[in-house]
Amino acid sequence: MPAEWAPHAATWLAWPHHEPDWPGKLAPIPWVYAEIVRVLQQHERVEILCHDEDVREDARRKLAAHGCDPAGHRLHLVPSDRVWLRDSAPTVVHDADGTVTLVNWAFNAWAKYDNFGADRAVGAAIERITGHRRVVPMRPDGQPMVLEGGAIEANGAGLLMVTEECLLSPIQERNPGLDRAGYEQAFLEWLGIDRTIWLGEGCVGDDTHGHIDDIARFVSADTVVLAVEEDPADDENHRRSMDNLRRLEGGGAPPLRIVRLPFPRPVVMDGQRLPASYANFYIANGVVAVPTFNDPMDRVALNILADCFPDRQVCGIHAVDLVWGLGTLHCLTQQEPAPRPAGRDPFGG
Repeated sequence: MPAEWAPHAATWLAWPHHEPDWPGKLAPIPWVYAEIVRVLQQHERVEILCHDEDVREDARRKLAAHGCDPAGHRLHLVPSDRVWLRDSAPTVVHDADGTVTLVNWAFNAWAKYDNFGADRAVGAAIERITGHRRVVPMRPDGQPMVLEGGAIEANGAGLLMVTEECLLSPIQERNPGLDRAGYEQAFLEWLGIDRTIWLGEGCVGDDTHGHIDDIARFVSADTVVLAVEEDPADDENHRRSMDNLRRLEGGGAPPLRIVRLPFPRPVVMDGQRLPASYANFYIANGVVAVPTFNDPMDRVALNILADCFPDRQVCGIHAVDLVWGLGTLHCLTQQEPAPRPAGRDPFGG
């Protein structure tokens, strides 16, 4: 599994259409997507799944209104239940010869929703569009392995981060009976991972049972940015982030450089705490897109990430409306790495 900063062939999105994902607030969301596409397609092709003809026409109109060059994106008629392709689309990896393969985990809608049949078929649709080989990882009990892309974070050099809350807690309902060793064997077999760091819990408000991509992200092979709540007074994220900090600091050799990333103020809608986190950024070929929340910490977070990515633009995307869907920029994107040239060091990033 290459690091996210390795060269991309494309970014995959699915155009928003499912109103219950943003109750009472769907109308502005396609405009946010249009802005995301405008930013990304300056650096790489954007592939957009559209649930039906009406959704495709809505995407076409809004992308045109935002000045998006039609040559920079493609619209595909592919049904979806929801639009969080980080989780429903395959994880894209390199084979030993550098060719691209789709690792198509089984998807169960985070064990929260009954309607996910269309999302389960997204991997086959991407296989059809791209022509890439697709594989379906299986558990030792013969059942397809359930996993989401937001649950795994790789550095491109054989190191992975996950959380115990997501994969090992009794309520996670992904792979009954699969223990820590079982997951690590699967990571080795399907992602080329030889070392896994297990953090504890994800951030408050995350309804995926603690995805890693809201709290800890690699920005180089030996550097992690960790979302840290410094105030111990009245935020549960403080306890969680201090525990994760201790785990990273004791994560073994070689040691990792840890960069602290702040949280914004709590973002609440209808009394519900939302998973607002700057760690849900997305790394594209020439840009890092970062969710922002109309908060003084926006500037702090953008400056920290700009220091981490001196070779890329760092661009804030307003996400106060977007996070009402319980996810932001990393959750809605999935990268398609470019094939690795023959003879290139696979750990070169």
